[in-house]
Amino acid sequence: MSLPAYLPQDLLPLRPKLLTCRAIPFAAAPLREALGCHEAHTSLGLMTADQDDALYAALDHATKFARVDVVYAKSLYAGAAHASGPLSGEILGVLAGDDPDEILEGLAALRAYLNEYACFYTFPGDASPAFFPHVIAETGDYLSAAAGVARGAPLAYLIAPPTESVVGVDAALKAADVRLCRYFGAPTETNYGGAYLTGTLYAVEAAAAAFAEAISDVVRRPLEAARRAPRERS
Repeated sequence: MSLPAYLPQDLLPLRPKLLTCRAIPFAAAPLREALGCHEAHTSLGLMTADQDDALYAALDHATKFARVDVVYAKSLYAGAAHASGPLSGEILGVLAGDDPDEILEGLAALRAYLNEYACFYTFPGDASPAFFPHVIAETGDYLSAAAGVARGAPLAYLIAPPTESVVGVDAALKAADVRLCRYFGAPTETNYGGAYLTGTLYAVEAAAAAFAEAISDVVRRPLEAARRAPRERS
């Protein structure tokens, strides 16, 4: 996996791992209803992975390459390091469609996207956090609805630990002509935070770059404001 050109080139990719990937060609009707399927949905595709945001982006990608909908996608509490089982990871996602072959096509697109594009990154060094400075050039059905943008709109999908996410989103908003579509304040299920930003592709790439640079600054100087010399008060 090569680094996107807009990101700092010293970043280290943390490849996601798909833990389960199963298809149910003709799922039971009560289960389909419980998952929020439409009446036309007869088949399901299920998957878990050890990176929730990478899988959210991959689920969106699947909607661009197959006649499927994302009917269920939820992060699991405490993250992959504290998963309920060896195949649980930190997210369960479910695709639904009216044709088993469409489910298989959607799952194939999802796997390819996870393998080639969507992943968390970190900087060299033991103190660096994992974060997600991801750009989607054209959103599919799922993330366009989640972000409240038109299908096909560019999206900066920016996620990081608590302090890093706030500092990073601030830097991203100041770096380019982008709009804040949705903000995720910590604590979330995995105790990360972040935002969806939209604008031109150039603008969202610039925002993602600024997000990554701001996180690098926090890593280098986590107590920067605590170390300033005290000022005399009159």
